[in-house]
Amino acid sequence: MKNCPYPKTVLVTGASSGIGKETADLFAMNGFTVYAASRHPLETKNKSIIPVQMDVTDLESVRRAAEKIDSLGIIINCAGFGISGSAEMTPSDRAHAQMETNYFGVLNVNSVFLPKLRQNPRSLVLITSSVAGLVPIPYQSHYSSSKYALEAYAQALRIEAGQFGVKVCLVEPGDTKTGFTKARSNDEPEDSPYYKECRAAVEQMAHDEQTGKPADSVAKVFLKIAFRSNPPVRCAVGFGYKALALLSRLLPARMVNWIIKLIYIG
Repeated sequence: MKNCPYPKTVLVTGASSGIGKETADLFAMNGFTVYAASRHPLETKNKSIIPVQMDVTDLESVRRAAEKIDSLGIIINCAGFGISGSAEMTPSDRAHAQMETNYFGVLNVNSVFLPKLRQNPRSLVLITSSVAGLVPIPYQSHYSSSKYALEAYAQALRIEAGQFGVKVCLVEPGDTKTGFTKARSNDEPEDSPYYKECRAAVEQMAHDEQTGKPADSVAKVFLKIAFRSNPPVRCAVGFGYKALALLSRLLPARMVNWIIKLIYIG
């Protein structure tokens, strides 16, 4: 593998499970010093992995974590979770919680750690988005919204921070087999007129995820991008999702909506 153009010190959020854990392990195996951040620090015997306690929704927690890290070359934002429910009936507090972690959590981490990145001639921010950030998924509208927000934020950050040598790239997994599926909350009230259809759509999502690509497939994409001096704006994971991302830009919105409805609702 060619030389990494960035300092080989990396912060991975959400590193205790799923994509975050696979990413921390893979980068450590490839000669990086990894600060593995999570609310409950993982236990590891790998000396290249340094567990860090951090709650991305708590700005003071992020600042305390930053005090333990002197220099940094790469940030990989993996922390996140999903809720399910209709756009109309999902309780407001659950929609707020979704945005607090998936969107504002990324803002908290980047706002605190970007000054460390700007000390380097080159540095990199990787943000876990989703194909749901390009194509809204029924009964996951608030999850999709959190990822849509990241798409806009990351592209603006790429333009703004580029003058300081900071590269920014969105990585867009599709259905991935992780604990994310089990952890997804069902927030549709049982007396909702959407309840039956919502339940069926979420069951279809769960099936697709648990038969999808393993978490290390996303970690491998992160690692590949970390060795590129000029990474793309976004990178979907897997050929099928690259094709879907392309079609979402080429086809009329009405046709995209029809295809997504067919997949999840029938």
